[in-house]
Amino acid sequence: MSDIVSLELVFDAESDAAIRAEWDALVAADLPSQARHTGASNRPHITLLVRGSLPHLDPAPFADGLPLPMTLGAPVLFGAGRSRVIARSVVPSATLLSLHARVHEVAGAGDDVDHARPGAWTPHVSLARRVPLDRLGEALDVLAQQSPPERDVVAVGIRRWETATKTVSDVLTRGTLEGC
Repeated sequence: MSDIVSLELVFDAESDAAIRAEWDALVAADLPSQARHTGASNRPHITLLVRGSLPHLDPAPFADGLPLPMTLGAPVLFGAGRSRVIARSVVPSATLLSLHARVHEVAGAGDDVDHARPGAWTPHVSLARRVPLDRLGEALDVLAQQSPPERDVVAVGIRRWETATKTVSDVLTRGTLEGC
C-alpha cells in the first residue's frame, strides 16, 4: 500500500506538550526522535485506522467518545532488523477500545493494515523511529529520567492524514488543541 489514509487520535495542548518533551529529551541526547520529523503532519497521536482509501466519514458516531482521558504506560518496542521504533504504550480502556471498534464499524470493510484492526491493535504513541539496537538502552534510560512510568493524557480530536495529497484535516474536535 503506497498511498494511505489514516485516522488518528490527537491530544489536548498539555498532553501534546508532555509527549513532545519526551521527543525533545531524545534529541538532547543525540538519539533518534519524532522531534526530528519536521513535516507539518507530525504531532503526537494514536493511530486508529490505516488503509489505502477511505471516504469522508460523518463524525457524529464518534462525538460521545471525546474527550477521552487515558493513560500512557511503559515504553514498547516495535520492528525487526537493526533498529526499532520506541513508543509509549496506551493502557487500553474499555472506552478506548469501543471508540476504536466504532471507527472501524463506521468506516466499513476495507484494506486495513493488520496491526490497526480491532483485535490486533496495539494502541501507542510513537517517540522515535529507527533507533539502532546498540542505542536502545540509552534511549530507554533517557525516557525513564524524563517521564514518569505512567502519564495521564487526554485525546480531544480525530484527524485524517492522507499521504497522496499530504493533507491533514480535522474529523472531530471536542476540546482544545491550542498550542499544538
